[in-house]
Amino acid sequence: MLPKIFAISDLHLPGSTGKKMDVFGPEWVDHDRKIESHWRRLVSGEDLVLIPGDISWAMRLEEVEEDLDRIASWPGTKVMIRGNHDYWWQGIGKLRRRLPASMYALQNDSVSLGGFSICGTRGWKVPGCEDFTGEDEKIYRREVQRLEQSLKTAGGQEPVIVMLHYPPFNERGEPSLFVELMQEYRVRKCIYGHLHGQHIQAAVTGNIDGIEYYLVSCDKVDFAPLLIAETK
Repeated sequence: MLPKIFAISDLHLPGSTGKKMDVFGPEWVDHDRKIESHWRRLVSGEDLVLIPGDISWAMRLEEVEEDLDRIASWPGTKVMIRGNHDYWWQGIGKLRRRLPASMYALQNDSVSLGGFSICGTRGWKVPGCEDFTGEDEKIYRREVQRLEQSLKTAGGQEPVIVMLHYPPFNERGEPSLFVELMQEYRVRKCIYGHLHGQHIQAAVTGNIDGIEYYLVSCDKVDFAPLLIAETK
């Protein structure tokens, strides 16, 4: 059996905070147990799982260790990027020294696994989003630069999968500079999260101009890692 590539985001594990997600709806009751059960059922030790952000509610690195160890104990190799709630992600060098061997954290770089180059950055609100401000514009453009830096490190020898936490389209489905950049670098697939509840319905997914887009927020994928590719 060929190794597979899965994706799931917005795990929102409790860290040492004990924070629960039940207030967001009945589907979130014991959501972490659902994720682990589905993960163990679907993913083998040879597979790759991409996690585009909002991994834990922890605030500091020492508070997230329990969650990182828990994810590390699940099957497969994992690649992560930072989400807007990952406040514990402070200093990539310190984080990488803490990570188990089966886990990778991307920041301004890429990793080659399973026949693909995996790139990514957190992203941000894009122009046309509600309440988009001048400060948002600065952060957005900085994140575009970070994605380009990541894509440049990939070298162009393998097909590219991009991980973003924020969607690369606004609420009206209009593309951003993230989309233009991915088209320029001939990205094959883009996975993202961040959207929940009623916002899921307006998400852009499917093949658009040669790029396959996937929304993989865990409530969108029913708390089960989504198969996005089988490697060759």
